[in-house]
Amino acid sequence: MDGNVRPIADERDGLLAYLAQQRRVLRIAAHGLTDEQARATPTASTLSVGGLIKHVATTERGWMDVMLQREEPKVVLSGPEDYLAAFRLGEDETLAGVLEFYDLVARETEEAVAGIEDLGRPVPVPQGVPWYPKDVAAWSVRWVLFHLIEETARHAGHADIIREHVDGGTAFPLMAAAEGWPATPWLQPWQPESEVQPA
Repeated sequence: MDGNVRPIADERDGLLAYLAQQRRVLRIAAHGLTDEQARATPTASTLSVGGLIKHVATTERGWMDVMLQREEPKVVLSGPEDYLAAFRLGEDETLAGVLEFYDLVARETEEAVAGIEDLGRPVPVPQGVPWYPKDVAAWSVRWVLFHLIEETARHAGHADIIREHVDGGTAFPLMAAAEGWPATPWLQPWQPESEVQPA
Protein backbone atom coordinates (compact mmCIF):
# COMPACT_ATOMS: atom_id res chain seq x y z
CA MET A 1 0.00 0.00 0.00
CA ASP A 2 1.46 3.34 -1.06
CA GLY A 3 -0.08 5.29 1.80
CA ASN A 4 2.39 3.73 4.23
CA VAL A 5 5.89 2.32 4.08
CA ARG A 6 6.12 -1.43 4.72
CA PRO A 7 7.82 -2.60 7.92
CA ILE A 8 11.57 -2.05 7.72
CA ALA A 9 14.46 -4.24 8.83
CA ASP A 10 17.21 -1.70 9.47
CA GLU A 11 18.46 1.79 8.62
CA ARG A 12 19.51 1.00 5.04
CA ASP A 13 16.27 -0.82 4.33
CA GLY A 14 14.31 2.05 5.89
CA LEU A 15 16.03 4.75 3.85
CA LEU A 16 15.51 2.84 0.60
CA ALA A 17 11.90 1.93 1.49
CA TYR A 18 10.98 5.55 2.29
CA LEU A 19 12.63 6.75 -0.91
CA ALA A 20 10.77 4.08 -2.92
CA GLN A 21 7.47 5.08 -1.32
CA GLN A 22 7.97 8.76 -2.16
CA ARG A 23 8.87 7.82 -5.74
CA ARG A 24 5.66 5.80 -5.94
CA VAL A 25 3.55 8.65 -4.53
CA LEU A 26 5.05 11.00 -7.14
CA ARG A 27 4.26 8.49 -9.88
CA ILE A 28 0.66 8.21 -8.64
CA ALA A 29 0.20 11.93 -9.36
CA ALA A 30 0.66 10.98 -13.03
CA HIS A 31 -1.77 8.04 -12.97
CA GLY A 32 -4.07 8.13 -15.98
CA LEU A 33 -2.63 11.30 -17.51
CA THR A 34 -2.08 11.73 -21.23
CA ASP A 35 1.24 13.14 -22.45
CA GLU A 36 -0.48 16.48 -23.07
CA GLN A 37 -1.88 16.55 -19.52
CA ALA A 38 1.53 15.54 -18.12
CA ARG A 39 3.04 18.60 -19.88
CA ALA A 40 0.30 20.98 -18.67
CA THR A 41 1.26 23.89 -16.42
CA PRO A 42 -2.16 24.88 -15.02
CA THR A 43 -0.93 26.90 -12.03
CA ALA A 44 1.07 30.12 -11.69
CA SER A 45 4.15 27.88 -11.65
CA THR A 46 5.88 26.60 -14.79
CA LEU A 47 5.93 23.09 -13.28
CA SER A 48 4.12 20.11 -14.77
CA VAL A 49 3.59 16.59 -13.44
CA GLY A 50 5.71 15.05 -16.20
CA GLY A 51 8.40 17.69 -15.78
CA LEU A 52 8.57 17.09 -12.03
CA ILE A 53 9.04 13.35 -12.53
CA LYS A 54 11.78 14.04 -15.09
CA HIS A 55 13.45 16.53 -12.74
CA VAL A 56 13.38 14.21 -9.73
CA ALA A 57 14.74 11.29 -11.77
CA THR A 58 17.52 13.47 -13.19
CA THR A 59 18.32 14.86 -9.74
CA GLU A 60 18.49 11.40 -8.17
CA ARG A 61 20.82 10.20 -10.92
CA GLY A 62 22.96 13.32 -10.42
CA TRP A 63 23.25 12.55 -6.71
CA MET A 64 24.41 9.03 -7.58
CA ASP A 65 27.08 10.64 -9.79
CA VAL A 66 28.22 12.68 -6.78
CA MET A 67 27.94 9.83 -4.27
CA LEU A 68 29.87 7.38 -6.47
CA GLN A 69 32.30 10.10 -7.64
CA ARG A 70 31.80 9.00 -11.25
CA GLU A 71 34.57 10.22 -13.51
CA GLU A 72 32.04 10.41 -16.35
CA PRO A 73 28.79 11.64 -14.76
CA LYS A 74 25.54 10.36 -16.24
CA VAL A 75 23.96 13.79 -15.69
CA VAL A 76 25.66 16.73 -17.34
CA LEU A 77 23.86 20.07 -17.19
CA SER A 78 26.02 22.48 -19.14
CA GLY A 79 24.08 25.62 -18.33
CA PRO A 80 20.80 27.22 -17.29
CA GLU A 81 18.96 25.99 -20.39
CA ASP A 82 19.83 22.35 -19.62
CA TYR A 83 18.81 22.87 -16.00
CA LEU A 84 15.42 24.31 -17.00
CA ALA A 85 14.89 21.61 -19.66
CA ALA A 86 15.26 19.00 -16.92
CA PHE A 87 12.04 20.44 -15.39
CA ARG A 88 9.99 20.09 -18.61
CA LEU A 89 8.46 17.15 -20.42
CA GLY A 90 9.50 18.05 -23.95
CA GLU A 91 7.29 17.69 -27.00
CA ASP A 92 9.51 14.81 -28.14
CA GLU A 93 9.20 13.03 -24.76
CA THR A 94 6.43 10.88 -23.36
CA LEU A 95 5.18 10.34 -19.85
CA ALA A 96 5.74 6.60 -20.30
CA GLY A 97 9.34 7.26 -21.32
CA VAL A 98 10.02 9.47 -18.31
CA LEU A 99 8.44 6.90 -15.97
CA GLU A 100 10.61 4.19 -17.52
CA PHE A 101 13.67 6.39 -16.98
CA TYR A 102 12.63 6.92 -13.34
CA ASP A 103 12.39 3.14 -12.86
CA LEU A 104 15.90 2.74 -14.27
CA VAL A 105 17.26 5.44 -11.96
CA ALA A 106 15.57 3.78 -8.95
CA ARG A 107 17.20 0.43 -9.77
CA GLU A 108 20.60 2.12 -10.21
CA THR A 109 20.24 3.85 -6.83
CA GLU A 110 19.27 0.66 -5.01
CA GLU A 111 22.19 -1.24 -6.59
CA ALA A 112 24.62 1.57 -5.73
CA VAL A 113 23.49 1.76 -2.10
CA ALA A 114 23.59 -2.04 -1.75
CA GLY A 115 27.25 -1.91 -2.80
CA ILE A 116 28.26 0.58 -0.10
CA GLU A 117 29.07 -1.06 3.21
CA ASP A 118 29.16 2.06 5.38
CA LEU A 119 26.34 4.61 5.09
CA GLY A 120 28.65 7.02 6.88
CA ARG A 121 31.06 7.00 3.94
CA PRO A 122 31.93 10.60 2.98
CA VAL A 123 30.42 12.16 -0.11
CA PRO A 124 32.39 15.28 -1.10
CA VAL A 125 30.30 18.45 -1.36
CA PRO A 126 30.42 19.62 -5.00
CA GLN A 127 32.18 22.95 -5.38
CA GLY A 128 30.87 25.97 -7.25
CA VAL A 129 27.16 25.34 -6.61
CA PRO A 130 25.67 28.42 -4.93
CA TRP A 131 23.20 26.54 -2.72
CA TYR A 132 25.82 24.08 -1.34
CA PRO A 133 27.66 25.09 1.83
CA LYS A 134 31.21 26.35 1.50
CA ASP A 135 32.10 25.36 5.07
CA VAL A 136 31.27 21.63 4.74
CA ALA A 137 33.77 19.32 3.03
CA ALA A 138 31.62 16.19 2.86
CA TRP A 139 28.21 14.76 3.57
CA SER A 140 27.62 11.02 3.96
CA VAL A 141 25.79 8.40 1.90
CA ARG A 142 23.16 8.48 4.67
CA TRP A 143 22.76 12.26 4.21
CA VAL A 144 22.37 11.84 0.44
CA LEU A 145 19.56 9.30 0.93
CA PHE A 146 17.77 11.54 3.43
CA HIS A 147 18.15 14.42 0.98
CA LEU A 148 16.68 12.36 -1.87
CA ILE A 149 13.69 11.45 0.30
CA GLU A 150 13.21 15.16 1.11
CA GLU A 151 13.60 16.21 -2.54
CA THR A 152 11.19 13.57 -3.80
CA ALA A 153 8.59 14.29 -1.11
CA ARG A 154 8.73 18.05 -1.80
CA HIS A 155 8.10 17.52 -5.49
CA ALA A 156 5.45 14.85 -4.89
CA GLY A 157 3.53 17.57 -3.04
CA HIS A 158 3.99 19.95 -5.96
CA ALA A 159 2.76 17.24 -8.33
CA ASP A 160 -0.37 16.67 -6.20
CA ILE A 161 -1.32 20.35 -6.49
CA ILE A 162 -0.64 20.47 -10.22
CA ARG A 163 -2.56 17.25 -10.83
CA GLU A 164 -5.60 18.58 -9.00
CA HIS A 165 -5.53 21.63 -11.30
CA VAL A 166 -5.22 19.42 -14.42
CA ASP A 167 -8.34 17.30 -13.90
CA GLY A 168 -9.39 17.37 -10.25
CA GLY A 169 -7.55 14.13 -9.39
CA THR A 170 -6.39 14.04 -5.76
CA ALA A 171 -3.98 11.77 -3.91
CA PHE A 172 -6.15 9.12 -2.26
CA PRO A 173 -8.62 8.58 -5.11
CA LEU A 174 -5.63 8.35 -7.50
CA MET A 175 -3.91 5.92 -5.15
CA ALA A 176 -7.11 3.86 -4.94
CA ALA A 177 -7.30 3.72 -8.74
CA ALA A 178 -3.60 2.90 -9.17
CA GLU A 179 -3.77 0.12 -6.59
CA GLY A 180 -7.20 -1.20 -7.54
CA TRP A 181 -8.94 -0.51 -4.22
CA PRO A 182 -12.68 -1.16 -4.21
CA ALA A 183 -15.02 1.81 -4.02
CA THR A 184 -16.38 2.62 -0.57
CA PRO A 185 -19.01 5.14 0.56
CA TRP A 186 -16.22 7.51 1.64
CA LEU A 187 -13.58 6.88 -1.05
CA GLN A 188 -14.20 6.49 -4.75
CA PRO A 189 -11.21 5.53 -6.92
CA TRP A 190 -10.37 8.17 -9.51
CA GLN A 191 -11.75 7.63 -13.01
CA PRO A 192 -11.14 9.54 -16.23
CA GLU A 193 -13.93 12.05 -16.85
CA SER A 194 -15.11 9.99 -19.81
CA GLU A 195 -15.82 7.04 -17.48
CA VAL A 196 -17.48 8.93 -14.60
CA GLN A 197 -21.11 7.91 -14.26
CA PRO A 198 -23.67 10.61 -13.45
CA ALA A 199 -24.95 10.51 -9.85
